[in-house]
Amino acid sequence: MSSIAIGHEDPLEGLDRIDWAELEHAYGEAEGVPGLLRTLRSADAKAREAAHRELSATIFHQGSRYEATPHAVPFLIRLAAAPDTPDRDQVLRLLARIAIGYDQSRLPWGVNPAEWRTEVAELRATGAEGMRRQLDAWVEAAPDDAERNRRDWQRTCYDFDRHLSEAVCGLASYDAVRAGVPALCGLLEDPDPAVRAAAAHLLGWFPEEADTALPRLLHATGREPNAIVSVGLLGGPPHIDHLRPYLEAQDPTTRCAAALALIRLGVTEPRVVMELAAAPAKGLLFLSGDLRGYAWLSLAARHDRVGVEAVDTVLSTMSRMDDLGTFTVVAAVLQLVFGRPADPLPPFPELTVRQRRAVRILADLDPRLWRWVNFTEVLRYWNLPDDLEELRAYAELPAAR
Repeated sequence: MSSIAIGHEDPLEGLDRIDWAELEHAYGEAEGVPGLLRTLRSADAKAREAAHRELSATIFHQGSRYEATPHAVPFLIRLAAAPDTPDRDQVLRLLARIAIGYDQSRLPWGVNPAEWRTEVAELRATGAEGMRRQLDAWVEAAPDDAERNRRDWQRTCYDFDRHLSEAVCGLASYDAVRAGVPALCGLLEDPDPAVRAAAAHLLGWFPEEADTALPRLLHATGREPNAIVSVGLLGGPPHIDHLRPYLEAQDPTTRCAAALALIRLGVTEPRVVMELAAAPAKGLLFLSGDLRGYAWLSLAARHDRVGVEAVDTVLSTMSRMDDLGTFTVVAAVLQLVFGRPADPLPPFPELTVRQRRAVRILADLDPRLWRWVNFTEVLRYWNLPDDLEELRAYAELPAAR
């Protein structure tokens, strides 16, 4: 893996030496990418905003990366490193999405590159015919007709060549950003706090580059909470003593960042657990800013070590929430109280006190939430009724008004 040189007078030097028309993005030929990259240097804020949107819809589209994506990465890194580039924090956030997709799939414990590389290699080795046989067997193993129909529909929609291409391009994009880690480390000292925060968030996704990134991140923890979390994602037990003092910070975001890092490193003492249970709603860049969701995901992953006081704090907070964000909190709370899906779901009176409380809180949430597939899919995963009235009936509550 070669590193990315910075310090060019022109961060877009070499842009036209790439045959972009021969590369593809989400909507076909990528010949428009150079113009979009150039627009990121424009003095026109509206033009820059439009270019960011267009790049997020083409070289990164709904979590997918394409042939053109890794070719754009070195220029994006140089743009982020050039002090006269506007909106450099937005460039860094785009690089994070390019590297790993949506980070909810990598949290709470971060990226496992070895596992990722194995998955891509196995997909290549399986091939289209091998995957077809696997899907056929999966459909045949369905427990009932309804599930078999659902699986058959998913098999019909599956496109192996597209899946393989997205997997290969995704990993290539990750490695392209990884090559820029040395350059990105320098941005932890940038005068712009938004750039420092975005760089700290981005660097946490590259454990293979921990020897390079960790010393710089450790130095940055004193003024950047996102760096604290990234130390937890990249570090190990020797870093616990460095992180623990941040539990005493006056700033609640800093305390929560320390708790996230420490629980990632296996520290589940009550002080850490309660800090996560009482996490602020927002405050970091991870999980699209959903700090509470990230905190509760971390608790759910250690649910066997979380005491009843913390669970009660989580449930009390959820009962007062008007906005569930990405519904991450619902999945986290159900894992926290159930541990694993109950199959079959027992009668309501046989649930534990906290399981019953969680189900009733869900049944009392804003009925508008039931229009969201994300919400009902979470309920189905936990074998709970995915219809409001059915859930209320199961929870022995009166019908919704």
